[in-house]
Amino acid sequence: MTLRVAGCQSGLLLFSILFCTSCTAQVGDTESNVSEANPSRVVVIPQTTATAAPTTDWSRFRGPAGDGSSSAVGLPADWDSSTAGQGNLIWKTPLAGAGASSPIVWQDHIYLTSYTGYFVPGEPMGSLDDLKRHVLCFDRTSGELLWDREFAAKLPEEERIRDHGYAANTPVADADGLYVFLGKSGVVALTHSGEDRWQADVGSGTNGWGTAASPVLYDDLVLVNASVESESLVALDQKSGEERWRVGGMKESWNTPQLVRSPGGDDELVMAIFGKVLGLAPATGKQLWSCNTDITWYMVPSIVAGDGVAYSLGGRSGVAGLAVKTGGQGDVTASRRLWTSNKGSNVPSPVYQDGHLYWTHDKLGIAYCAKAESGELAYEERLNRCGDVYASALLADGKVYYINREGRVFVVAAKPEFELLATNEMRDGGQFNASPAVDGQRLLIRSDKFLYCIGK
Repeated sequence: MTLRVAGCQSGLLLFSILFCTSCTAQVGDTESNVSEANPSRVVVIPQTTATAAPTTDWSRFRGPAGDGSSSAVGLPADWDSSTAGQGNLIWKTPLAGAGASSPIVWQDHIYLTSYTGYFVPGEPMGSLDDLKRHVLCFDRTSGELLWDREFAAKLPEEERIRDHGYAANTPVADADGLYVFLGKSGVVALTHSGEDRWQADVGSGTNGWGTAASPVLYDDLVLVNASVESESLVALDQKSGEERWRVGGMKESWNTPQLVRSPGGDDELVMAIFGKVLGLAPATGKQLWSCNTDITWYMVPSIVAGDGVAYSLGGRSGVAGLAVKTGGQGDVTASRRLWTSNKGSNVPSPVYQDGHLYWTHDKLGIAYCAKAESGELAYEERLNRCGDVYASALLADGKVYYINREGRVFVVAAKPEFELLATNEMRDGGQFNASPAVDGQRLLIRSDKFLYCIGK
């Protein structure tokens, strides 16, 4: 494990710190059911007088509430991503390796993960022995790389990860540091300067689709959907990494759990697995309720909620979406499942606003708006030259942002009448699989090649 630290004006200061100890949590049986050649280089970017405005930190996957929404105003609808300092592009920074994880923001830092050494798009195949995951830290104002923490993969790993590679899990941060899920290589906690705090093992399983769920913080816990690694939902102590509880039976689930306030005012952790949506007590892992989805596929999109109702999409055919009222007990399929729909998506997650859901299909290039009360479509519109979409929707400033895998960004008005506000071309030779983030009045978008900061 190596920490690479970058200097800003005088070039690159590179040193390695060998960490001789790690804190590995014991797994208890408590089931209840930059390029490979120069990965640490600092790229000098055009100077800009733009500064980051104070903001509610985008500290986790899909933002503060985990639902892809932001209260920010003044976000751009159109931009030119070719030249930094022009056309709303504040800065553009090359990345150490590829990845599908999203950027997060904590105070003056932006964090991101990537992978190098093996099966990187556009590079020689390499050797699985050289596979490394990186945790990258950037200066929030300038985009300068501050440090690069490398983690060698725990082998054996999958020889091929279809579509999105080996760095799809988004970190989560708090005042103490950040928490990063590396699949079978474990969960690591770092300080904001990139030093070790602890490391924990949540399972050794792998899958041809890779691992993708992102960690979530609740009180003093780190909650990890380790469906791929051990078919478990695992709670770790934030301070020590020790396992606090574990729930088994989490099959074919790639989504990030969502914290929801039930109609009765209780906190529930809601997630989708094969055939079911589950509501659990986040403090203990106790299952509170379950609801049949009638979706016959693995579950990738993360749940969103509004007014105590959870909305889940998933699958490739047949039933592809449903709504379930939280706060129940036992099997609530008959009593609290409000509707099902054949319109949904297999990869990107939706957003919710004012009684409506917005999302895109992962393959069909269609944007949807549905009435949350009934699932009835308000519109179903094809986006021109959209193609595949893996990134989840972003809702902010009266706009919904959709990013396709080629780097085409569609900006649609957040209202139940379809209106395309802008289409932005960002193609840079890499894939755009990551969901965008908000930083004050700026957008953060990553591809396999670059991290972009877009704003006025």
